[in-house]
Amino acid sequence: MITGAPMERVIIHMDMDAFYAAVEQRDHPELRGRPVIVGGTSNRGVVSTASYEARKFGVHSAMPRFQAEQKCPHGVFLPVRMARYKAVSRQVMEVLDAFSPQVEQVSIDEAYLDLTGTERYEGSPNRAAQELKRRILELTALTCSVGIAPNRFLAKIASDMDKPDGLTHIRPEDVESILRHLPIRKVPGIGPKGGARLEALGVRYLSDIRRIPQKVLQVRFGNRSRRLLELAKGQDETPVAPPGQAKSISSEETLPRDTADRQVLENELLIQAERVGERVRAKGLQGWTVTLKMRRSDYVWITRSITLKTPTSSTRTLYEHGVELLKKVLNGSACYRLVGIGISGLVPKRHLPEQMPLFSAETTMEKGSWEAAEQAMDTIRKRFGRQAITRARFVEKKDP
Repeated sequence: MITGAPMERVIIHMDMDAFYAAVEQRDHPELRGRPVIVGGTSNRGVVSTASYEARKFGVHSAMPRFQAEQKCPHGVFLPVRMARYKAVSRQVMEVLDAFSPQVEQVSIDEAYLDLTGTERYEGSPNRAAQELKRRILELTALTCSVGIAPNRFLAKIASDMDKPDGLTHIRPEDVESILRHLPIRKVPGIGPKGGARLEALGVRYLSDIRRIPQKVLQVRFGNRSRRLLELAKGQDETPVAPPGQAKSISSEETLPRDTADRQVLENELLIQAERVGERVRAKGLQGWTVTLKMRRSDYVWITRSITLKTPTSSTRTLYEHGVELLKKVLNGSACYRLVGIGISGLVPKRHLPEQMPLFSAETTMEKGSWEAAEQAMDTIRKRFGRQAITRARFVEKKDP
């Protein structure tokens, strides 16, 4: 059977424009066109939101009140009315829920939508975004800016490119140009300190990160180096996770006594991998990233992660990658008091086309057989109890 290429993701990021200030201007028409500054009503307070009229004078969120007064002495300072903003936010989110079952609200005034596969119902992504903006404006009399892209990271970038009341669509063929011209300081999540450290390495635009040797990135940024490199390539597999949908599943256990014995640690890792794998399969999910979590006898936490080429729900895959990470952690002398494993980047389980391995003893069929066997184990345990079936390792070593 010939399988088509995976469906291209369509992710939307919706961001309300100067939300708190816009609500105040809507509720008080006499404030329209005036520089409204919400928050910072005491001398030691800070600005929560500034209208676009106030932003022209350099006022921005998190700015101390006294600085905002210096920059905009004729500004209208108002207290935060959080109950009011939450009520309007609920109206906005109700609009979004009508467009997709996959809606993730990330703050009071912004959310992600996964529109993948909805073209049949909503039309093209641009048409859906225009209709979304229209409905929000009609219901709340407020504008929002929308970004459309193949993933969350790029959708967030897109929504900020044409504010206020903007609509920007980053198509796959546009990604390289966007990365080449995106200043590192404007990358979400980088921050001033991270931006300064990258600029010290000669990075001015996001794509410049690809020129930095991976070992240098690892030394300077540790676990974040992988994420930085993915963003520099325009890659982001983070799913849109609606409320109540787990973003990660993990399990950990404190050992009866501190140990440096690798066999003991591996056995405990298998126990935790079984718990995680069973929970992931029960929810009908798969995950992209496996994380090992350990705590040394001196109470120092250690975490290591690996992102897979394809998502998994297999206990065996979890365990094997956990052991791979464990080998990198152990130094022969340190003792450990806790071992855990987790999986994140969860997505609904689906059959994905896979590249058959050329130089591996494990074929795709064998991998599928393992997952089927593990699913059968889950069914037996659910019906007859956890002791009904166990692994040979634990029959031979009952006290791992």
